[in-house]
Amino acid sequence: MVPPPEPEGPRFDDLAAIDEILQVMYWLRGERLAHAVSAADLTRWVGLSAAGVGPLLARMTAAGWVQAVAGEAGETPRYELTASGAREGGRRFADEFADMTRAGHGECSDPDCECQRTGNAADCAHRKV
Repeated sequence: MVPPPEPEGPRFDDLAAIDEILQVMYWLRGERLAHAVSAADLTRWVGLSAAGVGPLLARMTAAGWVQAVAGEAGETPRYELTASGAREGGRRFADEFADMTRAGHGECSDPDCECQRTGNAADCAHRKV
């Protein structure tokens, strides 16, 4: 018996790669390393060739997450995050690194606490004595 063909639509591998590209673009922009990137630029951060990244950038453009930016004639196309792409990339980045960025055991997570201003744990208003 021949199994039925898989339905058309995004493959899981594509979704995972798009997720990673959004996170990388968000990080590069946030660190002021690159605002606009080419498919070739992204290959150093994701496990795909430029030929593999290009179609994903086209899908991300159609979804409204990235936009092509004008360059000189003959120049490799470059892409930047749109406002919705930055929100998606930021959300996915925060989800991915939540365990690393949350307050550790015994650390205060209140940004308005005095200990955050002074850097001294003894100044924490939330500290149990």
